[in-house]
Amino acid sequence: MKKFLVYSIFALGVGAATLTSCEDMFGGFLDKQPSNEVTEEETFGSWNLMVQFHYDTYNFLRHGANRINNTWLDAATDLGETSFPGGVKSSFNRGDYFSTTGAPELTSTWESYYRGIRKTNMIITRIDNVPKDIELSDEQYEQDKLHYTSEARFLRAWFYWEMFLRYGPIPIVTEVLDPNGDLLSGYTERPTVKEYVVDFILKELQECESGLLSKADAWNSARAGRIAQPMARALYSRIMLYMASPRYSADSGITWQQAADAAKSFIDDYGNDFSLMTSFDAQTGLPIGIEGYTNALLRTAYDGNTEVIFYRNDVQIGWAGIQNDTPVGEGGNGGLCPSQNLVDMYDMADGSSPFIEYDETGAPDYNTATHTPDINQASGYDDAHMWENRDPRLAASILYQGRTWGSGAINVIFGQRDNPKGNTNVTPTGYYLRKYIPEAILNAEHTGSAYRLWTIIRYAEILLNYAEALNEAQGPCQEVYDMLDQVRYRAGISGSVADRADLKFQESLRNFIHKERTVEFAFEEHRWWDVRRWNVAVEALSRDIYGITVNEDGSIERKVAQERVFEDRMYLYPIPEAEYWKTNIENNPGWE
Repeated sequence: MKKFLVYSIFALGVGAATLTSCEDMFGGFLDKQPSNEVTEEETFGSWNLMVQFHYDTYNFLRHGANRINNTWLDAATDLGETSFPGGVKSSFNRGDYFSTTGAPELTSTWESYYRGIRKTNMIITRIDNVPKDIELSDEQYEQDKLHYTSEARFLRAWFYWEMFLRYGPIPIVTEVLDPNGDLLSGYTERPTVKEYVVDFILKELQECESGLLSKADAWNSARAGRIAQPMARALYSRIMLYMASPRYSADSGITWQQAADAAKSFIDDYGNDFSLMTSFDAQTGLPIGIEGYTNALLRTAYDGNTEVIFYRNDVQIGWAGIQNDTPVGEGGNGGLCPSQNLVDMYDMADGSSPFIEYDETGAPDYNTATHTPDINQASGYDDAHMWENRDPRLAASILYQGRTWGSGAINVIFGQRDNPKGNTNVTPTGYYLRKYIPEAILNAEHTGSAYRLWTIIRYAEILLNYAEALNEAQGPCQEVYDMLDQVRYRAGISGSVADRADLKFQESLRNFIHKERTVEFAFEEHRWWDVRRWNVAVEALSRDIYGITVNEDGSIERKVAQERVFEDRMYLYPIPEAEYWKTNIENNPGWE
């Protein structure tokens, strides 16, 4: 067998994912790597080294915070704009996917995930030949083999799914390729959507689920982050929803009813194990939307977080972990700044809509001259007090003028605390990020620390998957309304969806569900992919990014913060040039 340094691959995996060590990432169940000079023969000649090699594959689960040139993927959507030059601004937002300053999201994803896939293939194909550790009983040895193989199959399915979202169907490799050769030479034929997603990824998830750790075994601090049975079913639900969506349904053959059934199967089989994180006011007994919603993203899976299903487990972070996305008045660098487009998507606290019409992207219809949607006067909304009496998720996600934060109150009036003269990182939209930022870190002059999981799937998604698919399959019905109400009641909204006269028709309810997904999952890397599967990416991602100016007298003016470019060919990324020329694989439409 040819020798090579497998730990060089370990390093590449860690570098590509911008992660901490495996031991830090998973708390206690991983040991330190014994060496950076371990060969393949040595790794697969030792059970313990093989286990560490397998656990290292978890490093390819990427964290979304600051992943793309120090900012987030949602800075490329209509939900926000980065205050940083280059990267997302020079590539995604301007439509230049070949920019020399393009984000690693465009340039590194292909190689990174194929390396992760290679590691999973090594476990799947070679684990049976690894000598049993003498301290393992025969029963434990067989059980561990099943768990590790099943985890590797899940991770491989996840990596291929992530690649599909970006590149469409690409060559499926299940053998271990020589890392010193042309890894994909001989793999140039691209499968169909059905072959790639339905016949391979979905089949893998179904087959590996029973071999994974159970919920009871996986949800503890010793195994935090390990792939478990509910994760496979949850990912299956997500992919079924995508395959039933307009962009993929004709090629996949998956129906909306099948997608609804997939979400319902999770609720039926695992619903007792998960619930929406909710905090209640001791006096009124009503949900406190901000606290429960925030805890769903920041509390660990083994520390009372009943909502998180599939996540990347990380160590606590400090000031350095949030500085890039903190208001400049607090000493931060601005970073990901929410848009007025997103602010306008939040309903009123009583569940009514502030605006009259919403399109299929979930956004309100704008008057392009005034940058303002037509107001629903019955809601009580007005632009002069645009943040009052709104869905509590707005305050849980966005820092706006007057909000107390850290050592003071947000002040974006020109020349003031969060919009000082000469600072190039001030918010371009008039807003700063609140969601996913642990406020505890700001304590004692920024010396605090806190957890910040990267949540990939949480229970709210399953409920909204079911609502969307069922509405498409059967139209508005009480079960759809109930799923939506669960998510909205947790947020602290008081009105029922069923009571709204404007949501009695499938199309209007569809647009509402698209809006609801957007605000619930803002900055969680859903919007970039949702608008694609709905076939409305051009409409959503080429529209102007709106912001606000707060004048000295406190009055608010809307403005265009940034113009965007998005064309049909951008539904898929171009295959990286080096891979395209090396393998002669067919590139994506418009990138030839």
